[in-house]
Amino acid sequence: MKLFMVHVGFYDPAIGDGIYETHLNYFIAASNAKEAKRKTLDLEQFKEKSMHIDGIKEISNVQGYDVILKESNNSDEGKVISYDAAKEL
Repeated sequence: MKLFMVHVGFYDPAIGDGIYETHLNYFIAASNAKEAKRKTLDLEQFKEKSMHIDGIKEISNVQGYDVILKESNNSDEGKVISYDAAKEL
């Protein structure tokens, strides 16, 4: 299993008439880029907002550290540090 960052774009009517494109990154675990694309296309938010994929990047190394995914029964997706808490770090 590999880690992919899928960069998506969409036009959000809440912020205008489609002139400004909003972007998000999804982190997807998949065997290859084609499977990452399929998993992204299946995301409910992706479909609801009529998103499109701008690019897919396989992430195998970050700042000299290998990224290794292993299957887990833990559903905790990691700690989120809020804006205010991050200022205090």
